[in-house]
Amino acid sequence: MPSFDITSDVDWQEVDNAVNQALKELATRFDFKGVKCEITFDRKAKTIQLFSSEDAKLDNLKDIVQTKLIKRGVSILSLVYKPVDSAFGGAVRQTIEVQAGVSKEKGKEVIAAIKDSKLKVQAQIQDEKVRVTGKNRDDLQDAIALLRSKEDSLKLPMQFGNFRD
Repeated sequence: MPSFDITSDVDWQEVDNAVNQALKELATRFDFKGVKCEITFDRKAKTIQLFSSEDAKLDNLKDIVQTKLIKRGVSILSLVYKPVDSAFGGAVRQTIEVQAGVSKEKGKEVIAAIKDSKLKVQAQIQDEKVRVTGKNRDDLQDAIALLRSKEDSLKLPMQFGNFRD
């Protein structure tokens, strides 16, 4: 039976490169002169930490990081923004989680989207991926097209691989 896997991978080296590029831009931007701003990336915790001594500059900081991630080919759908924390003296801090892999909740949403479409395919969660099987290749290609169109509403960057005939 033909099948394929849906995964959600992040290239961690590209995330690291994007953060380094954002730090370089931060050092050269005139509107950030005299403002204490920091961007740190923790690969183990899979988080990006933004810190700014001025509340208004945090949005600019997020924009810089997002732009660099997009240029590096990292989908911003894999970013989950935590609430903004107030720090000392009007400073603010925000943590951004970088999601890799298809979580159980997102896997259930993907399976529900496939079932709602009435396609003749079956989907099941396996670790951090979803395997879709069907009787013929055309049904699987229709499932891929459906999921690509729903990528924004599912808020999950998807890669389709391990296509077997």
